[in-house]
Amino acid sequence: MKVYILLALIAAALTLILTALVRWCCLRWGILPPLRNRDVQSVPIPRLGGVAMTLALLLTMLLASKIPYMTPLFATTVPWALMGGAAAMCILGVVDDLIELDWVAKLSAQVLIAGLMGLGGVQLVSFPIFGLTIGSSRLSLVLTIVVIVGIINAVNFIDGLDGLAAGIVAIGAGSFFIYSYILTRIMGAPSYATTASMTVVILMGVCVGFLWYNFHPSSIMMGGGAETLGLLLGGAGIVVTGQIDPALLGDGQVFVGLLPIILPISVILIPIGDLVVTSIRRMLKGRSPFHADRSHFHDRLLARGRGHREVVAILWLWTAIIALPAAALLVFSVYKVAAVALPVLAITVFLTFYEFPFLRGRRRKNLQEVPAHDKS
Repeated sequence: MKVYILLALIAAALTLILTALVRWCCLRWGILPPLRNRDVQSVPIPRLGGVAMTLALLLTMLLASKIPYMTPLFATTVPWALMGGAAAMCILGVVDDLIELDWVAKLSAQVLIAGLMGLGGVQLVSFPIFGLTIGSSRLSLVLTIVVIVGIINAVNFIDGLDGLAAGIVAIGAGSFFIYSYILTRIMGAPSYATTASMTVVILMGVCVGFLWYNFHPSSIMMGGGAETLGLLLGGAGIVVTGQIDPALLGDGQVFVGLLPIILPISVILIPIGDLVVTSIRRMLKGRSPFHADRSHFHDRLLARGRGHREVVAILWLWTAIIALPAAALLVFSVYKVAAVALPVLAITVFLTFYEFPFLRGRRRKNLQEVPAHDKS
């Protein structure tokens, strides 16, 4: 555990330093993209924060490869495939930030990167329950690509407010680390060092470090870095499925075996819902579902009078209320987790609806329309 904490701190520190350097370079050389209609910032700010995040992640992983406790992990191709995928996705993000690729070219590049990662060993070859295996290597590769590309775009989808994507991924990665680390102990592994745990704890450190600059008011955006975060989150979920021996979990903990799939989904549950609703709304208006606008959930909250930080805090809270109980199921029974999670969920629901000014306004209007003798 001490090594993991050290890696998270190193990742955060490197991100702090490198983000400041990247921001200075952008300002010094005028690499400031023009404002778009969907942007919430009032003035142009650097959008290459993903470069600093990726560099910090890669440097931390390279450092981990020199630590005796972690060195055996790098004898396989998996961590190198994750690093190569992160570097390639970062390059794609920079190109997209500078010249704005069309969605077909961007999606094709994402599929290629995910496919190369799959060939490098980051591949979904079994389901984490009942010991099921995917019978075809081609099907395994296709499923891997679908999962990774889906998570990449879901995380990228929420990168619309200062600190939103970084905070959500930090919460999800932290939950995933707790799950992966405890799972390793339950499995009775000779070493608690795993590629999945190492990846997500470094990812968490990178996100926390970046929030220093990215929390509202942001001085730099991550740009294409959101796609790198999604790639690593999805990759870690696939890698951790190989750690699970269903026989050791017991019949009463079959659900726990699904957590490598549930946790990444829990992190992107809100953006997936936003993606579906927003896409349907765009198509009903005769637009492409990929048409960029300000019709996302967080955009509508802002338009209805909520503060930037309030909206971000609400979405962070929803991520935590979904992801943390999922990880807790590995240690505690469903009943104990529910006893704590349900009251918190009720409070979160209340706070969310309380933060919708239009609902409060509608309620006041309805009360005003009710005759005086009916208001009692």
